[in-house]
Amino acid sequence: METNQTREPWNKGKLVGQKPPLKPKDIWAIRIHLQNEHQLRDLAMFNLAIDSKLRGCDLVNLRVRDVTHADQILPRAMVVQRKTQRPVQFELTEPTRCAVSAWIEKANLKPEHYLFPSRLAKSPHVSTRQYARIVHQWVATIGLDSTVSGTHSMRRTKATLIYKRTKKQRAVQLLLGHTKLENTLGTLESRSTMLWRFRSTLKSSKLAAAAAGAMRGFVRPLSGTILDACSRPIPVSRAEPPSVLLGYVPVRC
Repeated sequence: METNQTREPWNKGKLVGQKPPLKPKDIWAIRIHLQNEHQLRDLAMFNLAIDSKLRGCDLVNLRVRDVTHADQILPRAMVVQRKTQRPVQFELTEPTRCAVSAWIEKANLKPEHYLFPSRLAKSPHVSTRQYARIVHQWVATIGLDSTVSGTHSMRRTKATLIYKRTKKQRAVQLLLGHTKLENTLGTLESRSTMLWRFRSTLKSSKLAAAAAGAMRGFVRPLSGTILDACSRPIPVSRAEPPSVLLGYVPVRC
């Protein structure tokens, strides 16, 4: 017996791809809301997510000893990333230190405890999925579309602000702990900019390959064409010398 069951695509009606970072006014709106509601855990988690620029898996795995020394909150901490196994250093601002200290005191956490423990007995700390739901709640409380922002928005927020102020890609790469600069550019750029850069690089590589082949005395373009400076296909004749293909005439002294 055959049954025709159609499965709905998981991304139907959803915004997929990179999530934009939060704006400064959005950051302060969420902070004020959490302060007014006296949500100490969420306030500490939000401030630490902005300052640390960590991935969600690294943020929920933080322990109390990672950000404290004795009874003091460290102004600067270092964590080994789970994805790259490389250390990354971040600075904790004064509002973040106050929020984390208040949360540790209220929850009565010990140095070996997770900073954000879970209410479930089977899970020692808040899961990444629960963290994603919390982020959506933060965004929805200030009147924004919760589908537009995600956990990676928290990671990109401060990095984008630092890049706009300094224009130093290498510095942002170190702060994010990326192994490749291309990953940092992908974090800082929008999807439209990334697509434009990819197409420009592709055109440049095709033009360079055609020119290199012409200098060797032959051309191996696709469908017997090469690209000129305006990226228009030009028919290629193998009888023509390289100087004609490159658009110049050699001058004899």
